[in-house]
Formats: sequence, C-alpha cells, structure tokens
Amino acid sequence: MIVDSGFRLFTSQEGFEEGQVDYRNVAVVLPAYNEEVSIGSVVLLARRYADRVIVVDDGSSDRTAEVPASAGAEVIVHSPNLGKGVAFKTGFAAAEGADIIVTMDSDGQHNPADIPKLLEPILRGEADMVNGSRYLNGHDTDTPVYRRIGQTILDKVTVLNSGIKITDSQSGFRAFSASTKDFFRFNAQGMAIESEMLADAGRYGLRVKEVPIGVRYDVDGSTENPVRHGLTVLLKIIKDMEYNKPLYYITLPGSILGIIGFYMGLTFLRTFYLGGSLNFGPTMLMILLTLVGVFMSFTGVLLHSISGLILRLK
Repeated sequence: MIVDSGFRLFTSQEGFEEGQVDYRNVAVVLPAYNEEVSIGSVVLLARRYADRVIVVDDGSSDRTAEVPASAGAEVIVHSPNLGKGVAFKTGFAAAEGADIIVTMDSDGQHNPADIPKLLEPILRGEADMVNGSRYLNGHDTDTPVYRRIGQTILDKVTVLNSGIKITDSQSGFRAFSASTKDFFRFNAQGMAIESEMLADAGRYGLRVKEVPIGVRYDVDGSTENPVRHGLTVLLKIIKDMEYNKPLYYITLPGSILGIIGFYMGLTFLRTFYLGGSLNFGPTMLMILLTLVGVFMSFTGVLLHSISGLILRLK
C-alpha cells in the first residue's frame, strides 16, 4: 500500500518456515541503495533469526524495494535519497515494539548466521549495544595495507571521540537494545553514521561489547574511492568532536597555541633583559598566539560544561 509523507510501504507474508530459529521480538533493519542483486537472499537468511526484517530503500533506481518485499520484508522507500543516517532513523522508528534491533549491510557482506552472536550479550543483560567486529582477533592480512592503515586511523579517532574502546568503528553489523534507540542523533548522511552512533553511545554511557563476525569483501559493490571515503569520514568525526569532545577539539589546540606564545614571550623577555631589542612582527605574533590560545582554552572548557549540563537535563 502507499503511505503519505513521501514514504511507500510494501508488506508481505509474516511468519517463519518450519525448522527456522525464532528469536522473539527481534527486528533487523537493512538500509539499502541499489541492492536488488543481493538483498533478497539477505532478507531470507535474516528472517531465520528475527521476527521482522525492515528494509529502508533510500531512493534506489532499481528493484531494491520490490525484491525484499517478495522475500518477506517490510519495505519503506525514501524518495529521494536521504542518506544512511535518515535511513537508520526511519528503520529504528519502524521497529517500534521490538526488544532488540539489529542493523546489517544489504550487499551480502555480513552473514545473518552471526546474528545470534550479537544478540547474546544483550539477552544476558551484559550490553546495551553490541558491535560486530571484523578485527577483534586482528586485521586480516589479505586486506590491502592502505585500507588497514585507514581503518586504524578511523578507529583511533572514533575511540578518542566516543571514549569507547572499539576495534571496528565502521562496522554496520550491530545489535541494540530497543531502550537505546532514542539516544542516537542520526545526523550523519554517509558512512560516518557508524562513528556518530558510537559517540552517542559514549555520551549516554551505554554498555558496548564487541563480538567477532565474518565478512565477505568479494561482494563489496561500493563505487566510491576508498581513500576519499576514509578522509570524508575522518573529517566528519573530527567535526563531531566539536560537539562531543570540545576539550579535545578546542581546548587542546588552544592550549598548544597558548604554550607556544608563552614560550616566545619568555624568550623575548630574556632577550630584552640581556639588552637586546624586540622586533615588532615576532612580538605581535607572540601576543596573538597567547590571546587566541587562552580564548580557545577557556571556550572549550565552557562548551564542555554546557554540554555536560545539557546531557544531565536530558
């Protein structure tokens, strides 16, 4: 049937085939963009481990909406493309009533048979969010060197931003207790949404655990240059630190500038004391660095206090 507000909803048969494993009140959310080739099999396999599979077709130009509907999924269509963050927001809202929400990529990289691994820590009450990690046991040596380096950089910056120790910050295979869904902003438009969600989890003190998962790289259908993609995600994470970690984003560089200015001032004072003269240019630079550094340092502290106050009020 057709739903207002620019979304089209496709529904089909419910239930599971005999002999399949049923994890009660589990919803799988699959954001998808032009994935008609792979998404049908992903839906069929995911239905073995969930009560509902929700596909959010984010403005695809192929049959991404029709294929999963015939495979037993609920499909919501965005028109036009709104980005992965909005797709997640739509999927989480549609999963109302589920106890656990699982997110997966739609291109077949993730194996739905790993879903029970992600559910287990939540079912045992040990975690609010579970991250499926490709690198929990170390990086795959078959992965290109530049991708391993890029992934390591993104992981380190994400850990700095979120405060959560994680080995695979860009994993899209995750499980969430339904009680956490209102903590996420869903602002990031691209793949930076994975890091943003970890930052939100860190802000609200969610318990995050990692479990090992397998992945297939031979089905990666991304047409985006991986270096450009990595730099874009890195810049978005750093930008998010302005909101999430102002002490790192503003106070730290401000302190560095202030220390440089203070050191220059001591050097100039020593030169003047020994009878030397002060040059106008370096002196003005010293004053500028000191003033800017002090201003940035106190601004970062102030923003950090405001951020903490807002968080407590929420």
